[in-house]
Amino acid sequence: MHLEVTCFWKEFNELSLDDLYAILNLRQKVFVLEQDCPYIDADYSDQDASHLLGYKDNDLIAYLRAFKPGIKYEGSSLGRIVTEINSRGLGVGKKIIKEGVKFLKKEYPDNEIIISAQHRLEDFYIDLGFTSRGEVYLEDDIDHIQMYI
Repeated sequence: MHLEVTCFWKEFNELSLDDLYAILNLRQKVFVLEQDCPYIDADYSDQDASHLLGYKDNDLIAYLRAFKPGIKYEGSSLGRIVTEINSRGLGVGKKIIKEGVKFLKKEYPDNEIIISAQHRLEDFYIDLGFTSRGEVYLEDDIDHIQMYI
């Protein structure tokens, strides 16, 4: 089963207050509460990112941010990839990641795309074409691994 999601790309200055509030709410629900990981989500990197918002009706259920080369890594990158708990397993995460990869490949075709993936999701990202690189490392008390495409 797949869930229909409408996706929009916005730059930081195009985000409405409601957009920003919905983004922060979703990221905090998943990363801070659900994953029990207290960290500062509002890291002042949102201003440098392009934002992909995935809506089901009027509810933000999926999100990621994309960075041009030289911001987070030497290559371009995706981060804060998140789907609302009730939307998982329905193809939503794969859809937004494919959208993010397509966007970065179009904008920066000569650069690899790098993610800092939660290690438990390594196979999920491999299925999407990513390759693991390096050792598992601790980021915000969660095992991560760098991956690229």
